Amino acid sequence: MLIGGGYTAEVSVRGAAVRALGHHGRELITSWPEGGPVPHHAGTVLAPWPNRVAAGRYVFDGDTHQLDLTEPRRGNAIHGLVAAVDWEPVESGAAHAVLAHTITPAPGYPFTLALRAEHRLTEDGLTTTLTATNLGERPAPYGCAPHPWLLGDDLLRVPASRVLLTDEALLPLKLADVHTTFYDFRDPRPTSGLDVDHAFTGLSAGEVRVGATRITWDPAVMPWVQVCTGAQLGYPGVAVEPMTCPPDAFNSGTDLVRLAPGGSHSASWTISAVDDRIRSRGK
Repeated sequence: MLIGGGYTAEVSVRGAAVRALGHHGRELITSWPEGGPVPHHAGTVLAPWPNRVAAGRYVFDGDTHQLDLTEPRRGNAIHGLVAAVDWEPVESGAAHAVLAHTITPAPGYPFTLALRAEHRLTEDGLTTTLTATNLGERPAPYGCAPHPWLLGDDLLRVPASRVLLTDEALLPLKLADVHTTFYDFRDPRPTSGLDVDHAFTGLSAGEVRVGATRITWDPAVMPWVQVCTGAQLGYPGVAVEPMTCPPDAFNSGTDLVRLAPGGSHSASWTISAVDDRIRSRGK
């Protein structure tokens, strides 16, 4: 249990996940029992790619790679390689915890990455920083995201001007201006009855709010965010996943990180409660 700044959090070794997060007794994310199972990747870290790789197949530096199809219903590889494995706790304190995991070469991803996830509570909320370092001798494709399910009321705000429209396998078709679609959440809108599972970009700010809960990040580092309403899954909350790259970036190359040997990449995000006085002014 982490305690600090009016917040409490529980961190799991499974997927370096934030298993629970509260603020003065109010739950900010969906939780799950210690030891799992982990529903819908709730709270886990996604790397070395977020979202999906079409058919699990991609070409990088002229070599073709085939990943396991971890989303068999749609025929994709989903959410990376580390959400369902146990990470190693390497440091802990009253208000912080650090976990580490090394991705070793395997069919589909023959690269070696050292991952370090630090969770820290302050008065600003729970900040997670994920750092990946390429320990191999050749460049590696890389992307990352968190997968929290935020709890709040029914109002969703996504300050994005573009949305990625997808096919039945939730793979990219085209980018569209949100004002031409049903997916314009620049002003807060109720999510009741809406089936949303889309990536957004063109962010005016790195912040998504679900009622009185928000997640913030640097949009220069993570210029995409996947938003998934849980109603169609029979699951509470809204999944909000700031991403370094869009779905199927291993094939499109869009915003894909090319991690050089010895190079590192860091991304951070913060989940917090929204001050009701600020929220009432619509800011």
